[in-house]
Amino acid sequence: MSATTPRILSYGSINIDVTARAHRLPRPGETVHADGYETGLGGKGANQAAAASRLGQGCGLAVGLAGRIGTDSFGADARRLLTPFGVDTTALRETPGHPTGIALITVDAAAENTITVAGGANMALDEKDVARDASLIRAASTLLLQLEIPLAVTLAAAEAAREAGTSVILDPAPAPAEALPERLLRQADFITPNESETRLLTGIYPETEADAARAARQLQAMGAAGAVVKMGARGVFYRRGEEEGFVAPFRVEAIDSVAAGDCFNAGLAVALTLGLGLSDCVRFAAGCGALATTRRGAASAAPFWNDVAGLTGLASLPA
Repeated sequence: MSATTPRILSYGSINIDVTARAHRLPRPGETVHADGYETGLGGKGANQAAAASRLGQGCGLAVGLAGRIGTDSFGADARRLLTPFGVDTTALRETPGHPTGIALITVDAAAENTITVAGGANMALDEKDVARDASLIRAASTLLLQLEIPLAVTLAAAEAAREAGTSVILDPAPAPAEALPERLLRQADFITPNESETRLLTGIYPETEADAARAARQLQAMGAAGAVVKMGARGVFYRRGEEEGFVAPFRVEAIDSVAAGDCFNAGLAVALTLGLGLSDCVRFAAGCGALATTRRGAASAAPFWNDVAGLTGLASLPA
């Protein structure tokens, strides 16, 4: 395998984000004035690829992104914005007749956010794309999956990864309206829900470590090999097999939480691919998520290797 062959592959959505910053989030039927707005690279697939690639530049890991964009100006913007991150875009395809996906985001003064996504070309992905990308999936050590593309495509990619021995990290976001199929959960080495996703999937809101432990066990019973329950400012609980533990939150000055979950998953993928122990993997991922909240934007908020190593104390990571 070439040194530049992606060892981490993100299979998912690519959007252009339009982000408005307001003092507070609007209530239903209400209009609020924003202090300003900006556009940037987004989509959970692109965010996770960009974050993993930025980290990978510090430890010698190549990262790829598979997905679809339109032939419009937003599609050209997405390619341009991916370039500085060093993401391999071999499997990023243009789709005539479908606009590039967009996300409309509002962020308030407390760094909370609301997001509305119009999937566009992301929803044109199908199982034929997965077949075309089979060699990339086989070559990868870790596959990052999310739920902003058709569920059938996510399932096909997960099954291809499982057959190849590639580890699967499933981010169940945006939160599914219905239960995830057991067939998909059984392909996941790790499922990584946040608080609201945990409640939707299990009926348990992870207010405490004990709540998160119950939810993680339930996710395992539903089919996932491992579960990492992200509890926001309360920390992270993880469990795989019988190994479990809790990572306390890192104290940072948060200004924007949009990228936290995506950067967490990227960090988890990098640490797993490097062969760290489970507790160090989750600690590294939690550090990535925490640092992402200290910067504005989605992909642009991704932290750098040295910053994460310094925050987490995992300075002697293998390369």
